[in-house]
Amino acid sequence: MAGNADHAIDFGAGMLMTPTSAADWLIVAPSLITIVGGASLVMLRYQTKWHGYLACLYLAALVVINAILLSRVMEGGPLTMTMGRWLPPFGITLVVDALGALMALISAIVALAVCIYSLADISVTSRRFGFYPSLLWMMAGITGSFLTGDIFNLYVWFEVMLISSFGLLIVDGERIQMDGAMKYAVLNLMATTLFLVTTGYLYGAVGTLNMADIAMRLREMPQGAAPMGTIATLYLLAFSMKAAAFPVNFWLPASYHTPKIVVSAIFAGLLTKVGVYALIRTLVMVMPEGRDLLSDLIAWIAAFTMIVGALGALAQNDVRRSFGFLVVGGIGSSMVGVAVGTESAITGAILYAVNSILVMTALYLAFGILMRKNGGKYNLAELGGGYRASSWLSILFLALVFAASGLPPFSGFWPKMVLVESSLKEGYGWLAFALLLSGFITTIAMGRIWAHAFWRGGPIGTQDGRDGAPLHQLSEIVRQRVFVPVAALVALIVYIGINPAPVYSVSQYGAATLLQPDEYFDAVFGPVREQEEARAAEKAGHQTNTGSAETPHAAEKPEGAH
Repeated sequence: MAGNADHAIDFGAGMLMTPTSAADWLIVAPSLITIVGGASLVMLRYQTKWHGYLACLYLAALVVINAILLSRVMEGGPLTMTMGRWLPPFGITLVVDALGALMALISAIVALAVCIYSLADISVTSRRFGFYPSLLWMMAGITGSFLTGDIFNLYVWFEVMLISSFGLLIVDGERIQMDGAMKYAVLNLMATTLFLVTTGYLYGAVGTLNMADIAMRLREMPQGAAPMGTIATLYLLAFSMKAAAFPVNFWLPASYHTPKIVVSAIFAGLLTKVGVYALIRTLVMVMPEGRDLLSDLIAWIAAFTMIVGALGALAQNDVRRSFGFLVVGGIGSSMVGVAVGTESAITGAILYAVNSILVMTALYLAFGILMRKNGGKYNLAELGGGYRASSWLSILFLALVFAASGLPPFSGFWPKMVLVESSLKEGYGWLAFALLLSGFITTIAMGRIWAHAFWRGGPIGTQDGRDGAPLHQLSEIVRQRVFVPVAALVALIVYIGINPAPVYSVSQYGAATLLQPDEYFDAVFGPVREQEEARAAEKAGHQTNTGSAETPHAAEKPEGAH
């Protein structure tokens, strides 16, 4: 296309002119693997017997890539990549910091565990209705949410995650699944709509959607120049609905017990944690002034969420509903860190999110094994004899009971300790008490489930289980596919409990980056400054050369001058 030489366009003013390094393309790889992987399974819709194995392969690659990203962040700080070569804040920027990389890695690990488990749990019908493509696309939304640096792009990834989760909820087409999907859909659509409206309000107030740019502009604005209290409150409501925090938590226990156990496991482990992540990212890093205004309100929400979750778990006879309330209680524990707001408190919130992802996923999968052994029963009155059926499963489940209750030496102990200590230091003694009380009630609720399902000899109405129907035995290949992922998750939970230093250091670095985001800002706008400096140096050099060429003429004196 011909151009006008007299009016040449200076692309360097708005676009990144230097080529992106090959290593930085790794930031896009998690989204590409999950999106392209899901599309490839759709193209192989007549070969559904390979879907599970291919999905596990894609998710294993996702684990490796996210581990590399986390390693690079810990070595050199946050990583960025600008899409379409548009300089920030004009285009979409992907940003990988310690918090995002850690959450993406843990999410990929549990997704891989669920995928391996599903090889023995997902029927031919479910494969034909697109279970594995939906799983990969949901992981695309989850991973994209953790790795984006644009708040509107965060909304887009929320929508990807939400649409895919609808497909997973109703994959079998049962009536109870349709009922659960309606409750899930209504509240989540309301949350995402509120998220979108609030983002539009924020854009109108600040004039940008880049998270780093928003944070920098808000720090430079005079206090009260933008309605940040209102915007922060709307974000708190939207993300609380997504995370199932009190008082908008009722939809979760009413919907998470309806799908297949593998779907409940991945939902309980990941979906609500994306809401917690978004809450931490927006209120702690992007709008700290809003967090300061709402800290007391967040503290009360956290306390009620923890207590309601623990009491709800204790009151249920349906084990799957009890687990749903445990998910709710865990959200309250993470919100304690947001309410307190110090570096140690945010570290504890991140640690608790990691623990909850691992523990809740493993709990659902472990109970799924028990349901396989007892013919699909899930009511406490119908359970019993689990220890006699499988002592190993009983031990694994008991370890998860301790981890969910925050007892040593498991991963749940350290975040509880950090959060209690941080709350006491900042004068939130009542919040520390609520945290400990919820842990105590959770211990009773989880111990009750273990005693009925495993320690008791058999269901109610049998003589210590001796007269009960014999439990079904699993084939060797099914046993491997369901026991291996659960055992691997429990091993990781025990390892973090015994040696918390690696995860703690990453969480602490992530908290420090949120509270003092200069390194994050430099990663996002570093290419802009470098390009501006290079352009200024080039312009100065050009002016110097031009001036040097004109010096002899300028030095000539007028005729007759002395």
